[in-house]
Amino acid sequence: MIRILIVDDHPIVRKGLRQIVSDEQDMAVAETGDAREALGMASANPFDVVVLDINLPGMSGIEALSQFRALHPRIQVLILSAHPETEFAIRALRAGAAGYLNKDLAPEELIGAIRRIASGRKYVSAAVAEILADAVGRDEEQPPHETLSDREYEVLLSIAAGRTVSEIAAEMSLSVKTISTYRTRILEKMQLRNNAELMKYALSAGLGARDSQDKH
Repeated sequence: MIRILIVDDHPIVRKGLRQIVSDEQDMAVAETGDAREALGMASANPFDVVVLDINLPGMSGIEALSQFRALHPRIQVLILSAHPETEFAIRALRAGAAGYLNKDLAPEELIGAIRRIASGRKYVSAAVAEILADAVGRDEEQPPHETLSDREYEVLLSIAAGRTVSEIAAEMSLSVKTISTYRTRILEKMQLRNNAELMKYALSAGLGARDSQDKH
């Protein structure tokens, strides 16, 4: 039996994922919408795989991934996100994820990914494999956005999508002051002057500004 924990703060998405997994006779599933609760559940239950949304309030998916790797190294983590692979796949895999899937996936792809990483192997889609191949073949200086922390990178993407500091703070369950501090650090690290330059950089780097109403 493969024991799975689904972590997504959208109840409808979570229920849908649970239904897909529950249809498999060799899979048992639990769920939560909170990263910290998920870490506690992992301490009390012998999960094999965690399917982890990258956008969670309070503690981001990347932060939660790091916590899972530190506290529960035996558990394999599959990152599930609506972000394009170009935005977070490499960061997630570097942080210790066993796989990365876009939410725009067929149910059988999710099941296949879970089975693969439960057996101790990695899972990457064709799109992520291409990104990895490009990264290996690249012999150039590290781009400025790669110097950012994971949280700073999330803030960069939100700014690039046209969100205000207040909107970003509300989404991430952080204070406006904290987000403003992140913004200042981003500008300093990337040697940019304002949001307009950040947005221009994100566009030229192919980071892809997301619709301001679509946080997932």
